[in-house]
Amino acid sequence: MKITKEYLQKALTELNFKAYTEIQKAVIPEALKKRDIIASSPTGTGKTHSCLIPLFEHLDEHLEEIQTVVLSPTRELAKQIYDMAQVIAKNSPDPIDIRLYVGGKDRDKELERLTKKQPQIVIGTPGKIYDLAIKTNALKVYKAKKLIIDEADMALEIGFLDAIDAIARTMNAQLHMMVFSATISESLKPFLRKYLRQPVEINYEDRPLKTLNITHQLFRTSDDEAKLKKLRQIIQTIQPYLAMIFVNKKDDVERIVQHIYQDNKAVVALHGDLPPRKRKQVLRDIKNLNYQYIVATDIASRGIDIEGVSHIINYDLPKDMTFFIHRIGRTGRMGASGESITFYNDKDTHAFAFFDKHNIELKLKDPRPKKSVKPMKKSGKSDKVKTTKKTNRRRRSQ
Repeated sequence: MKITKEYLQKALTELNFKAYTEIQKAVIPEALKKRDIIASSPTGTGKTHSCLIPLFEHLDEHLEEIQTVVLSPTRELAKQIYDMAQVIAKNSPDPIDIRLYVGGKDRDKELERLTKKQPQIVIGTPGKIYDLAIKTNALKVYKAKKLIIDEADMALEIGFLDAIDAIARTMNAQLHMMVFSATISESLKPFLRKYLRQPVEINYEDRPLKTLNITHQLFRTSDDEAKLKKLRQIIQTIQPYLAMIFVNKKDDVERIVQHIYQDNKAVVALHGDLPPRKRKQVLRDIKNLNYQYIVATDIASRGIDIEGVSHIINYDLPKDMTFFIHRIGRTGRMGASGESITFYNDKDTHAFAFFDKHNIELKLKDPRPKKSVKPMKKSGKSDKVKTTKKTNRRRRSQ
């Protein structure tokens, strides 16, 4: 891939870009050709720089108007992209005006600044951009030639797709669009068909399963009390650098945190109900390694790249098993080893079908659950059905 700008090459050297990730190798050459792109890949695979490198290569540093809009569903993710963009921009001999628009800022000051000068790169949440661009027409996003949507499936889940649609409608029909997402759901496809022109589709959703150095242990638990007891036992035996414990319900997060805290472990909660200021402080403390355990929901941790995770504990199996990939993709990276510990019960046969499909080798601590079989009616007078018991196959342990 050909990067022509010297300051961009210098920035990549400073960022220690010795080799591009798989998704970067696939996305960047197509983006440099200004091809519309739909890229699906879990957190931590290099999606952000996949969009930022072409963004800066195409940027006209002397044109003082909005050229690119980057939409991200949460303020933390938007700030993460903004910080990465600033690292690249500081190498430019010409000043580059990049502005972050998220909730919690002084709106009057933002509006006043926009009357004086428009930014060149806009990064923000859909709700905030909608407010400044559509409601007040202060932010002239209609001039942008490029629109990047980050974590699109998460934006859909949170309810931002209408705002994104309204923003996109104001832009040029020849707009260059790049959409990044952990997964591409059916409900997202109508939006993609509406705006993207013959997009290149790049799918690395399950690629980490083939590249990560992870062992998988499964523990069978009968009920929530047994599961919590098993969790506390495991925590006493492992010595993680940093462990993430995933649960499905926000109500369970604080309850589990309290139990782990009682065991004298440094633990913190990460869920959607945390106030912005508190959430920002929690993420800062995690980065500073003030905690050894993070209890989180999928939606709260999506897109946030937390370094140094050595253990993933699936307290609950995700309802959508695709999220299992995103969870475990946080450990076992860059040659380091990781460990995945998962609790299951007899109702979790769907999970084993997923493990089999993706060739995940399991260390089963108990027999896998039997598949439930629905009896079928035979023709004739009798409704009785003969069943044959099958021996459950165990997977080979690592």
